[in-house]
This record gives sequence, structure tokens and C-alpha cells, in this order.
Amino acid sequence: MVKSTKTKVYDTEKASIVKKVTCGVYGDPAGYETTMYQTPEGDYFLYTNGGETSPYKKESITAYTKAKAAEWLKNN
Repeated sequence: MVKSTKTKVYDTEKASIVKKVTCGVYGDPAGYETTMYQTPEGDYFLYTNGGETSPYKKESITAYTKAKAAEWLKNN
């Protein structure tokens, strides 16, 4: 998935996975996955996707600061 802002492009194909967390099994309406990525430039972003009753109903990419990424990694 690719998401662009005014100044940055976040691409799951070109970034490195830092950590992936899955909850549930494939097809579970409450299941989801969250994956922290780091771009070659050192930026962080979180990819989320899940079932209809999960907290992440739609596929999404959210930019993270280094500090916010460190906090997410500590808590997950």
C-alpha cells in the first residue's frame, strides 16, 4: 500500500518491517494486523488492516515520529 502526503511517500513495498502484530486468524471479523515500518530515509509509519468488527476496519497508513514509534514498539 502507498500513501502520500505533501512531502512524503509511505510505501509498504519499499520500507522495512520493524515489527508486526496480528490478532485473530484470517477471516475473523474481529481480527486485525498492525505493522510498524521504517522507510529507507528513517521515517516510521504504521500499517493497519482488519475485519469488519475490528478496531481497524479499513486498510490505512499512519505516519509516526521516532518517539511515537518507540512508544508503540515498547507497548506491542
